[in-house]
Amino acid sequence: MILVTGATGNVGAEVVRALASTGDAVTAMVRDPAKAVLPVGAHAIEGDLTAPQTLNFDGVRAVFLLPGYPGVAQAAAKAGVRHIVQLSGLSAATRDTTNAVTRYMVASEDEVTDSVAAWTILRPCAFASNALRWLPQLRDGDEIRAPFPTVRTAALDPRDLGAVAATVLRADSHHGEILWPTGPVAVTPAEQVAILAEVTGRALTCRGLTDDEARAQLLETTPVEYVDAFFDFYVAGVIDESIVRPTVEQITGRSPHPFAAWAARHADAFR
Repeated sequence: MILVTGATGNVGAEVVRALASTGDAVTAMVRDPAKAVLPVGAHAIEGDLTAPQTLNFDGVRAVFLLPGYPGVAQAAAKAGVRHIVQLSGLSAATRDTTNAVTRYMVASEDEVTDSVAAWTILRPCAFASNALRWLPQLRDGDEIRAPFPTVRTAALDPRDLGAVAATVLRADSHHGEILWPTGPVAVTPAEQVAILAEVTGRALTCRGLTDDEARAQLLETTPVEYVDAFFDFYVAGVIDESIVRPTVEQITGRSPHPFAAWAARHADAFR
C-alpha cells in the first residue's frame, strides 16, 4: 500500500489522483476523513503530521511525505516503510539554514536520508498553482500587482509533479536520487497574467511592484522571516527557477504541461 500525506493539498491531491487512476492501492492521510473528497479507489485515514508518534503505517510500503514535519520520516522507517518520496524545494541544494524556507527543507531531507528507508527527493521549481495567490486581487478588479516582476520561473503544473511522484512510488524506483521537476518553459508574472486574460476573457493587466512595494504587500500575509527568504531567492538571486529540465518527461514518458494548460483547467476560479 502507498500512503500519501497532505492528500487534499495542491500536490498531495495530484499524487493521490495519479495513483488511483491506475488502480494502485492508495491511502490518503488527512486530518478529517469525513470531509475528504477523494477519487474512486483512494481510502482516507486520519493523521496529524505534527504528532508522528500517533501515525499508523500498518501495511504501508511507500510514503509520499510533505516537508516540514520532524519525526515523520523516522516514524515511518521504524514502522517498516521501505521507500519514502520526500517533497522538498529547489533551495535545499544551497544548504543555507539561515534562510527560513531552506532550513525546513534541509531538515526534512536530512531526516529522510538518515533513516533506514530507501528515499527519493523531489526538488520542484515554482508551481503554476502559485497564481492562485492573485485571486483576492481579482475580486476587486482586473489589475494584478506582482512582486518580483522580472523573475522567470519554469512554472510546474502540480499535476505533473503528482505524476512524477506516483510513477516513482508505483515502481519503487529512483532510490537515493534527487529529482528536479520543472515546467516546459520559463515565464514572467506578466506573461502568466496575459495567459490568464486569454483563457478567462478578462482584460487583466499586470503591474510589477518595486522591491519596497513587494515587501509591504507580502508582509500583509506572510511572516517576516519568509518574506526575507523570498527576497533572498528572487532579489539576491540565490536560486534560479528559470532552468527547464527534462525530469518530467524522463520519469513519466510525456512532456510537462505548460502554464496555459494549467490556466485553462482553472479558468473558472479567475473569472
